[in-house]
Amino acid sequence: MYDPTVARLTYRALLGRRRAAILFVLPALLLVIAGAVRALNGVDDQVAADVLGGFALATMVPLIGVIAGTGAIGPEIDDGSIVYLLAKPVKRPTIIVTKLTVAIAVTMAFSAIPTFIAGMILNGNGQQVAVAYTVATLVASIAYSALFLLLGTVSRHAVVIGLVYALVWETLFGSLVAGARTLSVQQWALSLAENVAGEGMVSSDVGLPLASALLAGVTVVATWYAGQKLRGLKLAGEE
Repeated sequence: MYDPTVARLTYRALLGRRRAAILFVLPALLLVIAGAVRALNGVDDQVAADVLGGFALATMVPLIGVIAGTGAIGPEIDDGSIVYLLAKPVKRPTIIVTKLTVAIAVTMAFSAIPTFIAGMILNGNGQQVAVAYTVATLVASIAYSALFLLLGTVSRHAVVIGLVYALVWETLFGSLVAGARTLSVQQWALSLAENVAGEGMVSSDVGLPLASALLAGVTVVATWYAGQKLRGLKLAGEE
């Protein structure tokens, strides 16, 4: 279910000069914010949790997930170059799983590593805040990558839809409508962070068993459906 050639091509597409520059902006901004907050405010566990929760998990991770998830397959479908890949003797679910693996790896690298470093800058991992939010970004990276890879497979407007979900649904509705938080990847990830961090540092509206089941379910279903949609694409001459 993993093809090295497909992976290499996907890494090359995602880490090209223009996309790589975009991917580096948000982590760099997080580290700058962390350094400024530490210099101005000193060590404060709650402030560290607020910065990592409010910017790293709520903003940086979904945006990087949009770039990596949609970018892993969307441009190939849009410009028609996917037909060359589909013509190869590689099973289409294998293509999806490989591209998802690459998207997850890129999202994790550009979100979890800077989150941990920022946490260490902010409070030296006091109350396990840095580790808790690193765990949250890791699991959120998986679900976001699967969701946005699916969007890249089914829609030519995947980036726009992904940004609407990340910035409007999760950030706006998630902060205003209690029921919307149950359907939020951010809240599911926070549930895991809540069980790692010190008491009162992190809170989530979703219990850990439900959050774990939803994270796993969304990832599996999104991956399966993306494979089905790619299987449905027909090449010229196919019956």
